[in-house]
Amino acid sequence: MTDRATGDGRPPTRGVRGPAEALPKAYDPGAIEKRVYAAWLAADLFTPDGNGSRADPAAEPFVVIQPPPNITGALHLGHALTSAVEDAMVRHARMKGRPTLWLPGLDHASIAAQYVLDRILAAEGESRQSLGRERYLERMWRFINETREVMLGQERRLGLSLDWSRLRFTMDEGSARAVRESFTRLYREGLAYRTEALINWCPGCRTSVSDLEVIPTPERGTLWTVRYHLLDGEGRPDPDETISVATTRPETILGDTAVAVHPADARYRNLVGRTARIPFVERDVPIVADPVVDPVFGTGAVKITPAHDQDDYETGKRHGLPMITVLADDASINEAGDGYEGLDRYEARRRIVEDLAARGDLEGAREHEMLIGRCERSSDVIEPRLKTQWFVRASVLAGPALAATREARTRILPSRFEKVWEHWLTNIRDWNVSRQLWWGHRIPAWYCPDGHVTVTADEQGPDACAVCGRRAAELVQDPDIFDTWYSSGLWPFSTLGWPDDTPDLRRYYPGTVMETGYEIIFFWVARMMMLGIHFLGEVPFRTVYLHGLVRDPYGQKMSKTKGNVEDPLQLIDEIGADALRFALLNGVSPGNDMRISRPKLEGARNFANKLWNATRFVVGARPATLDPARPLTLPEREQLGPAESWILARVAGDVAAASKAMDALRFGAAARVAYDGLWGAFADWYVETAKVRLGDPRAGDEAREPTWSVLAWVLDAYLRLLHPFMPFVTEEAWSHLPHRASDGPFLMVSRWPGPEDVEAARALADGAEARAVGGLIDLIRAIRNARLDAGIEPGRWLPASIAAARPDSLAVAEALRPAVERLARVRPLRLLADPVELPPAGDGTLTVLAGDLETRLSTEGAIGGSERLRLERELGAAQAALSRAESRLADHEFTARAPADVVAGTRARAAALRERIALLRARMR
Repeated sequence: MTDRATGDGRPPTRGVRGPAEALPKAYDPGAIEKRVYAAWLAADLFTPDGNGSRADPAAEPFVVIQPPPNITGALHLGHALTSAVEDAMVRHARMKGRPTLWLPGLDHASIAAQYVLDRILAAEGESRQSLGRERYLERMWRFINETREVMLGQERRLGLSLDWSRLRFTMDEGSARAVRESFTRLYREGLAYRTEALINWCPGCRTSVSDLEVIPTPERGTLWTVRYHLLDGEGRPDPDETISVATTRPETILGDTAVAVHPADARYRNLVGRTARIPFVERDVPIVADPVVDPVFGTGAVKITPAHDQDDYETGKRHGLPMITVLADDASINEAGDGYEGLDRYEARRRIVEDLAARGDLEGAREHEMLIGRCERSSDVIEPRLKTQWFVRASVLAGPALAATREARTRILPSRFEKVWEHWLTNIRDWNVSRQLWWGHRIPAWYCPDGHVTVTADEQGPDACAVCGRRAAELVQDPDIFDTWYSSGLWPFSTLGWPDDTPDLRRYYPGTVMETGYEIIFFWVARMMMLGIHFLGEVPFRTVYLHGLVRDPYGQKMSKTKGNVEDPLQLIDEIGADALRFALLNGVSPGNDMRISRPKLEGARNFANKLWNATRFVVGARPATLDPARPLTLPEREQLGPAESWILARVAGDVAAASKAMDALRFGAAARVAYDGLWGAFADWYVETAKVRLGDPRAGDEAREPTWSVLAWVLDAYLRLLHPFMPFVTEEAWSHLPHRASDGPFLMVSRWPGPEDVEAARALADGAEARAVGGLIDLIRAIRNARLDAGIEPGRWLPASIAAARPDSLAVAEALRPAVERLARVRPLRLLADPVELPPAGDGTLTVLAGDLETRLSTEGAIGGSERLRLERELGAAQAALSRAESRLADHEFTARAPADVVAGTRARAAALRERIALLRARMR
C-alpha cells in the first residue's frame, strides 16, 4: 500500500469498473456479487501461482486446507461461519503479499451419503440389496456428482476465494492411493492390526460407528432390580440366598458372565468368590471385586456383560471372563439367547421382565434418568458389540502428537482446549477403522482360504497370498471400508500429492492454520496430527483455530425440528453475502459459540449500505479540478485542517489495531475496529465535517482538493481493512476510487495497510489538534443526548455558548465552527476562552460537559427544572461507569493478563470519569 508512481504516471487498470462511473443510488448485492466473482475468477486471483497473483515468491506461504464439507449436505450457518473465517484469513494473507493457498475439498461422508441414498432408493422401490454392490456404487456416483455441483455453487455464492484448480475429493484417485499406501505402511510397521473387540454398532445403518457419530441423548428409562440366586454348597441355586443387581438393559442378562462389587464394599465382602446363577440361560458366574463398580449406584452390585458394555468389556479382560454376544446385526436376539432367539431387543426386554416377575426374581423397578447413545444419522440406539475389525494403534501415534503441542510446534486456539486435548490423547483407545458399508475406500486386505492376511497398496490387489503363496484368484478382499475419518486424517498431505514428493507438498506442507469446529478436535484434528507426524515427520499445521457453534438468539442449537434454522442461501438472497459474512464474523472469537439474530443480520445489511453511501458521497464529491489519472496520495501537512488531523490519527490507530488483531487471528476484534472506524468515525463524523468544507462557496479548490484526497485515502484504508470480511461491496466500492500507483487491478490483490501507512498518517496528524477534535465530537454527542433527554425536537436550532479551558480546543472549535453548528444544531454559537464567561446556569438552560469543554444551551424556558434532573442522571451514569472501571482495575486477573493497551485505556477512562464527576457536582451546587 505504498505510493510509488508507475512508469507513465497513470493509475493501474481497474478490475471491476472504472472510477469515473457513478455508483447506483442503492447497493444491490444480487446485481454485483455474481459479476464481481466472475471477474475474480477470470483474473485467476485465487491461485498462489496464478496469472493474477501478486504475491512475493520469496515470502512464506500461507496455507489453509479446507475442512471438506459432506458432499450430501447443503450449506448451513455452521458451514458459512467456517468458510467466512477461513476466507477472512486467506484474503488478509493474500493482501499481505504472501503466496496464499486455500485448497478446497469435499468429503464422501460414508455413513451420511449411504443413509441419504438408501432413503432415495426406498422411495424408488429399490434397496442396497436389490441393486448389489456394483450397481449401488454406480448409483452413488451419479448421486454425489449432482450434490457436488450444488455444494460448490453454494460456496461460490458466499464469495469464497478457494483455489478451484486444486479441488480435491476424499474419493478421488489421489486420496485412494494415499489411503492404500498409508494403511499398508501402518500394517507393515505393526501399527494396524485385525482383532475382535468391542465397538459401537448402529442396528439401523448396520455398521460400526465412531464415537463422534454417537450422540449422547438424555432420556428417561427404567432401572430394574433383579435377584440372582447364589449357589449352595452342592452347586444348586439357593431359593433364599440372592444378590440383587440393577440394570437398565434386562435383555443383556442373556450375556452375563459375572457379577461385580466394589472391593471396599463391606456389604458384599463375604460374597466375593462365590457363584451366582443367571436366570433363563442357567449360566453359573463368579462374583468378582472390581473398582469399576460405583457402590452408591443401584444396589452396589452390577451384572457384567463383557460383549455389550464398554466398562464390562474392560472388566471382563481384567478377570478373564467369557464374552458372549447375544445380539445380531439388526439388534435382535441371536442363538445365544435360549427362548428369546429372533425377538427384537425391546420385545425381548419386555418378555424377560415379565418372566423375571413370574419367577419372583424382579425385586423392583423405578424411573431413571440416563444418557442413551444414538446414531447421528438414523437415531437408532447404539449397541456396543464384539466385532472382528481393523484397528490402528492410536495409543502409539498419540505420543508425537502430544509432544508437538507441548513443544508449541502446533498451538491450539483458544488455549483452554489444550487441557482437553491432553486428557483425550493421554487416554486414547486404539482406533476402529472398519465400517460395514459399501460407499468409501475399501480396506486393502485380502484373505486366503487358510486365513492368512495380505495387505497391499497395489490398486489391483496382491498377486498371491503373502504367507502361503496361494494364487490371487483364491483370495477374497475384505468387504469393509475405512472410517471416513481415516481418509480425512490424511487430508493435509494427501491433497498435496502424497505419497509422491510433489512440488506442492514441498512448498505447502505443513499448513499454516487448520480451522475447524471445537467439537471435532479429537476425532479429526488429533488424527491429522498423528498421521501427519508419522508419515512426514512434521506437524501438518502450525495453528489449530477452533470456532464455536452458531446458535439462535436464545442460545439454542439450531435445528429444523425447533424451527430456528436460518438458511444461508435465503439470507444471501435477502441481505447479500457480505452482510451475512459480517454478521457471522463481527464479534466472533475462537472456541466461543455465537448467537445470530435478525437484528444482527439487519445491522450488517445496514452497515453494507452505509459503506456504499459513504463511497457514493466521496465519488460524487470529487472536485472537477482533480486529474482523474492522478494516483491516490495524501496532501501536504500545511494543506490539512483539524478534522483531517483527527481522522488520520484515527485511521492510523485503526489500521494498527486491526492488523494486530488479524495477525493474532482475532477476527471479531478486527471486524469491530473496522466497523467502528468506517461508520462511527469516518461516515458519521469526518464525512459530515468534509461536507461543510467541500460545500463552502467561499472555499477554493486549494481547500477542497486536500479534503477530498483525505476522504478518498481514508475510505480506501477502511475498504482494505473490511475486504476480508465483506469482499464484494468493498471490491466494487474500491473500483470507483483512485488507486495507489502500487495497486493491482483488484482490491483483493492490493496491499493490506502496513506500518508505512500508519506512519504516513500519523506524520500528517497534529496530535493536539486530533485530541481537540475528539473532545469536540464528544461534546456534540453530549449535546445531542442532552437535547434528547430534555425532549427538544432534533431539528430545532438552539443558541449556544461553548467555553474551552485550553486555547488549542478553542482554536479547533473556531476552525470547525460551521460543522459544529450543523452537527449539534446550535446557532448562533459563541466561543469563549473562559468558562466564567458562560451565561448562568438555571431554568431555561442546558449545561453540557465534555472533557475541557463546557456548553450552555438556551432553551428559552421551555424545559424548566428538568435540567437538574438530567444532570443527576448524567452524574449517576458516570459514577456507575467509574465503579465498573475501578472494579476491573482492582481485579488482579485483569491487570495481569489483559493487553497492556487495554489496561492503560481503562485507567485513562477512570481518570476522565473522575474529572467529569467533579465537574457535574460543581454544576449542581
